[in-house]
Amino acid sequence: MNLHAQVQVEIEDRTKGTMKETEIKRLLSANVICIFSIIVATVIPSLFLENFSILGTHLTWLCICSASVGTVNIVLYFILKPNPSNRRTSLAHKVARFLRCCVYFFMSCILFHGIIVLYGAPLIESVLETFLFAVLLSTFTTLHCLCLLGPNIHMWLRVFSKNGAMSIWDSSLQITAMCSVVGAWLGAFPIPLDWDRPWQVWPISCSLGATFGYVAGLLIAPLWIYWNRKQLTYKSR
Repeated sequence: MNLHAQVQVEIEDRTKGTMKETEIKRLLSANVICIFSIIVATVIPSLFLENFSILGTHLTWLCICSASVGTVNIVLYFILKPNPSNRRTSLAHKVARFLRCCVYFFMSCILFHGIIVLYGAPLIESVLETFLFAVLLSTFTTLHCLCLLGPNIHMWLRVFSKNGAMSIWDSSLQITAMCSVVGAWLGAFPIPLDWDRPWQVWPISCSLGATFGYVAGLLIAPLWIYWNRKQLTYKSR
């Protein structure tokens, strides 16, 4: 009986390990596609827009990058269904959920805009630049939360609390959001320096820092999860 139980436990452990590795591969594939969307948003527009560049037409790039990353995240959510729900919902509920997600995203843009101004961005001048940078940050962070967790603030707080992740996707969300915000913060350091470089114009260095941080988070997340897969234990939702 004990031998049978031990064999059963080993089989369950192997099954869980295989499922976890499969989920990590799905996560890595999704993250690589997100990185590719940023590359596409940087390279493809130059073929159709005259004098397009990240530095020269930065506001245009911010719009295209936010739209590209946002669209890819939403499409990947519907294809991969990282947090599937067994509950059937009506069309009215889905429409209401979609509208709440739109409101939450807009509120996130306003909130990020306010925080950026409090950290020293121009209050009246460069309002459009600051807002588009806030949209980019919201795309890297809030939109990802909306796709994975929906418009549920309690679940957001749970995921970003200590030991709050309940899946590989939650852990990835933690890492990518943190890397995006830290990257944006680090990108602000060169702005006051008197180097007179084109990329020191507001908010180029910050948006590039957020983008590099987001890409770094997308790469780090699956590698970190795979490295610590044996130590990671997730509670059921």
